[in-house]
Amino acid sequence: METDNTVQQPPVIEIRDLTIGYGDNIVQKDLNFQINKGEIFAFMGGSGCGKTTLMRNMIGLVNPLKGGVLYKGKDFLDASPLDRKAMMRLFGVLYQGGALWTSLTLSQNVEVILSQFTDLRQREIEEIARLKLALVGLNGFEDFYPSEISGGMRKRAGLARAMALDPEILFFDEPSAGLDPITSKRLDELIIQLRDSLGTTIVLVTHELPTIFSIVDKAVFLDPVQKTMLAVGSPNDLLNMGNPQIHEFLTRGNTENR
Repeated sequence: METDNTVQQPPVIEIRDLTIGYGDNIVQKDLNFQINKGEIFAFMGGSGCGKTTLMRNMIGLVNPLKGGVLYKGKDFLDASPLDRKAMMRLFGVLYQGGALWTSLTLSQNVEVILSQFTDLRQREIEEIARLKLALVGLNGFEDFYPSEISGGMRKRAGLARAMALDPEILFFDEPSAGLDPITSKRLDELIIQLRDSLGTTIVLVTHELPTIFSIVDKAVFLDPVQKTMLAVGSPNDLLNMGNPQIHEFLTRGNTENR
């Protein structure tokens, strides 16, 4: 009889019994879900449900009220400062507005991360910065300042900076916010390309239906009233599960299924 010696790998991210909030104000409670390598995973729900707060707790900007956030089976919240810093090297973050330093060129915005966290020489840092900008379609714009480019280009420059240290996980906070439909679609296509070419795990905060249905593999739906998750699954599975609140969110009140 043959035996299977395959070692089961832990999920890239695991959320265990997580409760998040501020002081006595609970935003979400009893959250439990997993995110696997290479998935594009979305946080969904109406305004005020805690999507961005959840992301901030996961990357260490805010401490949860209770529960665990595990990266590759290791508890991020209980880790020593040294181990936590090492785990933070696993991910990069693209904030809603791009959060670029306006006094620096696009290349310098990427270079400053490499200068701070690596021992590379300046020439190597400049070469890597050019490469990251080229990966997001900004070849030739290295010496431009954020004020000199469009909103969509600023988002891509922010993505290049988030990729500076070759993270295994990328977090996006409303990547399509403020973008026109065509630019938003191009950004979605870029996210797919990065996942497919680099094997990056993507975590999105989004309410944009075109993004949800075109690129998301799995999503968690957060309810602002019950202050907990209602379901986890693919967008189409969530749409068809029969929950009226989720169905209304995913159709925007349109009675016809997608």
